[in-house]
Amino acid sequence: MRGAETASPLLVSILRQGDHLLASINAALDDGEMLRFQEALVERIGEERCRGVIIDVAALDVLDSYGARTLGVMAEMARLRGAETVVVGVSPEIAFTMVRLGMSIPNVRTALDLEEGLELLGRLTGHRVTPREP
Repeated sequence: MRGAETASPLLVSILRQGDHLLASINAALDDGEMLRFQEALVERIGEERCRGVIIDVAALDVLDSYGARTLGVMAEMARLRGAETVVVGVSPEIAFTMVRLGMSIPNVRTALDLEEGLELLGRLTGHRVTPREP
């Protein structure tokens, strides 16, 4: 961490599963938290040498234009670091609102849920991973 500032815990879980990172957003993030998430994710891609990233937004009630744009930037940063990105869990309400307001997340692949996201990442990267059973 920079200087003497104290940061609150990141509201995103970033876990490794095979050659992929699974990032689950657990609560609405403000702009500063989105930036912290972006930095942490891009750093972990290099540290873990991951080939794919899934960002799960199922816990979100809303996704503003800044959040959508930041997801697109994260996907591009991940691509530049050698990892494909899939966003999963977009609710019908968020999808409806985004289309209605003319918002999009350019160049970001989406899947309905984690299972479909892992399947898509497997096709994109050539590394198949199945979700762990509880």
